[in-house]
Amino acid sequence: MTIHTRRTDVAVRGRDNMNGERRKLPPQIVGNAGLFCVCHKLSALGWNAMPTSRNARGVYVMCFSLDGRRKHLLQVKSLSRRRPPVPLGKDTQKFMGDYWVIVTAATGDKPTCYILTPDQVKRLAHRGEKGGRVSYWLRYKCYAVEENRERWDLIGSGC
Repeated sequence: MTIHTRRTDVAVRGRDNMNGERRKLPPQIVGNAGLFCVCHKLSALGWNAMPTSRNARGVYVMCFSLDGRRKHLLQVKSLSRRRPPVPLGKDTQKFMGDYWVIVTAATGDKPTCYILTPDQVKRLAHRGEKGGRVSYWLRYKCYAVEENRERWDLIGSGC
């Protein structure tokens, strides 16, 4: 299957289509899948969860308690595979939000969410250098531990 875009044709693989073929979904769709997965989980916990503008710098989800007295800002990283590293950018000092939610297998039938604080992400960040350029990554083995897996209790109930 091919999706026609203004810039180029993108082959789509990742989930099985009607013919049993694997297809890769564009990053925007993977991001949306993770973003709405997080909003769904927060809503089930009683939070009024709202996505912010996609591709804007900053947090991706704002959530408010039902009485409006508590709020959380969340950074969401959505990944299509189960065991990928998370790209963090060039600077670990500019992290935003109260929590980071990493969604693996975001477009699959059973996405998994790992909930961390920005301080945890900074502490676990791996510094890489290639061609004189520095970038930071969060390795799978660092974030995908039981203490972070589906830890919605850290955020708590919005009721």
